[in-house]
Amino acid sequence: MIDEQLISIILLSLKIAGVAIIFATPLAIILGYALARWKFFGHWLLNALIYIPLVLPPVVTGFILLEFFGPKGIAGVFLSNYLGLDLGFKWTGAALAAGIVAFPLIIRPIKLAFENIEQGLIDDASILGASPLLAFMTVSLPLAFPGIIAGAVLGFAKALGEFGATITFVSNIPGETRTISLGVYALMQSPDGDHDALVLVLITVGLSLSAIIVSEWMSRRFVARSRTIR
Repeated sequence: MIDEQLISIILLSLKIAGVAIIFATPLAIILGYALARWKFFGHWLLNALIYIPLVLPPVVTGFILLEFFGPKGIAGVFLSNYLGLDLGFKWTGAALAAGIVAFPLIIRPIKLAFENIEQGLIDDASILGASPLLAFMTVSLPLAFPGIIAGAVLGFAKALGEFGATITFVSNIPGETRTISLGVYALMQSPDGDHDALVLVLITVGLSLSAIIVSEWMSRRFVARSRTIR
């Protein structure tokens, strides 16, 4: 039986992960396309910066976010004073942390999807009079769609399980920033919290496994579709 506290943690986690992916995926599409199809100064640097969260300790990522987007950070003060958006120790900050940590996993399948699109298909669209934007919207984007879905699903699973950056940036506040991972951590500190912690662990495993299966299925579909077109 799942009690009210666990339901609250699960719903908050889904909300934070969902918001993180909604905002991160469009940016991943733009950057993934740029890295896959364009050559420009600083290409390698941008690519390296995008993948830094994969190799940085999550606590370091959280500390950087706290210094920059926290209540005393430059971006944090600006967002609070001019947009009324507070990120430090808020669920919105947890979504930002989750989105940044998950971003490399989102963009990689998207970038690969754009790289595997035949240039001839885009050239044909241009010959038929399509502008670069129209060619992107009608050719590149639909062909890359399975990769986009795969990236978004993997990113969602990663965002759902984010711990280190989140607890460093927004702490572990019940009802505000306590996600599934932070909930498991808090319950492990309680003498009678093992059962509830196990419930959250099983739910996390189930959601993550589902995400991997969906991502793999979409990737295989993309490969099969690409071979058919070729």
